[in-house]
Amino acid sequence: MLIGASTWLWTSPLTTQSAETLLPRIAQLGFAAVELPLEDPTLVDAKRVRRLAGDHNLKVSVCGAFGPGRDLTHVEAKVRQATQDYIASCLDFAIEVGAPMFCGPLYAEVGKRRQLPEAARRAEWQLAAAGIRTACEAAASRGLRIAIEPLNRFETDLVHTAADAVRLVRDVDHPAAGVMIDTFHMTIEEDNLEQAVLAAGPHLLHVQVSENQRGIPGTGLTDWAALARGLRAVGYRGLVVIESFTPDNRDLAGAVCIWNRRAPDQDTFAREGLRFLRQHFTPASPT
Repeated sequence: MLIGASTWLWTSPLTTQSAETLLPRIAQLGFAAVELPLEDPTLVDAKRVRRLAGDHNLKVSVCGAFGPGRDLTHVEAKVRQATQDYIASCLDFAIEVGAPMFCGPLYAEVGKRRQLPEAARRAEWQLAAAGIRTACEAAASRGLRIAIEPLNRFETDLVHTAADAVRLVRDVDHPAAGVMIDTFHMTIEEDNLEQAVLAAGPHLLHVQVSENQRGIPGTGLTDWAALARGLRAVGYRGLVVIESFTPDNRDLAGAVCIWNRRAPDQDTFAREGLRFLRQHFTPASPT
């Protein structure tokens, strides 16, 4: 398992200029990988990012930002098509930077949560499955995969647990479909982190981590030993990426409800998080 950091820890939105500053810093801090959240793919020169990542020996992952207007379950076909167009642009970016997959809560706009009649909920689920199947076809044609992320109950009403994501993968019924997990959401929705990883099993493609309060790994309530046991049990060999958010960008911090600073600065957050994660997710770990 290689440990990475999301650029959301320092900035939003990602641009070519911020990538030129951050990728060398992330490598210098000791990370083996960088995660690139693509709020707007047109702001980032993929070829430049690939060169930077190669120069600094960083693996790359790409995740989506499914804010307003990006929703595969939307009642309007034009919104669903615009979402597919965004996904396609992210897939093209992933190819350019050498990432093996595209990750995120593709199924619906983040923050979409309502009480719905069962028939309406089934209809939305079917729209999500059909939309992700189309995205998987686009990914497979590019030699990529799709990793579906469950979110907590305050951010979606559709996919909350690893078991939910696996059920969606099965309904998508495409070999490019898989699952990603994020410990922040897991500590809200799962009963047991080890069992959740086992539920994801062979479908697990990607792992994001932060504490239950979005703080530095190791400073909260997360059962890291259980997570590590689960990952080893399923033979996970992918990235473990710190995903938290800078409080210095007020728009981003407000969107993800970051109200308190969790470290003196974001480099300290990253450095201390990496030191803690190495204790659990390296081959020498006794966990």
